[in-house]
Amino acid sequence: MTRHVLLNNVDHHALRIDTRRVPGLGDEVMSVLTFPGEFRQLQAHYPIVFHKDAEGAFHPLALLGLREHENLFLEPAGWDAHYLPLAIERKPFLIGSADGEPTVHVDMDSPRIAGEDAPGEPVFKEFGGQTVYLERIGSVLRALHEGLQQNAGFTALLLSLDLLEPFAFDARLRDGTPLRVEGLYTIHEERLRALDGATLAQLNRSGALEAIHMVIASGAHFRDLIERTERRRAAGRH
Repeated sequence: MTRHVLLNNVDHHALRIDTRRVPGLGDEVMSVLTFPGEFRQLQAHYPIVFHKDAEGAFHPLALLGLREHENLFLEPAGWDAHYLPLAIERKPFLIGSADGEPTVHVDMDSPRIAGEDAPGEPVFKEFGGQTVYLERIGSVLRALHEGLQQNAGFTALLLSLDLLEPFAFDARLRDGTPLRVEGLYTIHEERLRALDGATLAQLNRSGALEAIHMVIASGAHFRDLIERTERRRAAGRH
């Protein structure tokens, strides 16, 4: 369940957020939305892929696991990567709208809402001002809001050049267990190499070429996801 409400320093003056990155706080997700401006940070840790939704629109995703509700970077000791995706960091906050203007909302049913005896970061100062934590959340939400708006143009460009191709990821664990992830899209490298110089120059000037190469480079981390799966199985954590 979710209960999104407009954040304000009257109703939420005592609100505290559990910012730990441990199981049980809502981070058990296989993937999160991302955008080209975040690709450079993500590609150091996570595969970046594309997903086609029911309406036919394509969205870039950072892949965190190989099964639904699985996050291979979420460990009892905390998040096991140096970069935390913005779509994870922003929880339990999200962008809403009031009179056509973006506003900060909070999910009051989130397990991150800290109880009286739980650890938590205060959202507001004693006399109503924003804490450093909330200021950071505001910057994260702005980056996400602006970045996700870039996705339609970026994916439209990829489609216009026929650079997206469907693929299924197949692997087999050491004990013989098969793993398969379907419904994903990635960059068609042969078609990218076949583009003429003028098109490549245009992609470079727009910044799209760098983002494309970040997606390609990130594919090496599929091996990391397999290794993380193996370690969990060896530890009895499936």
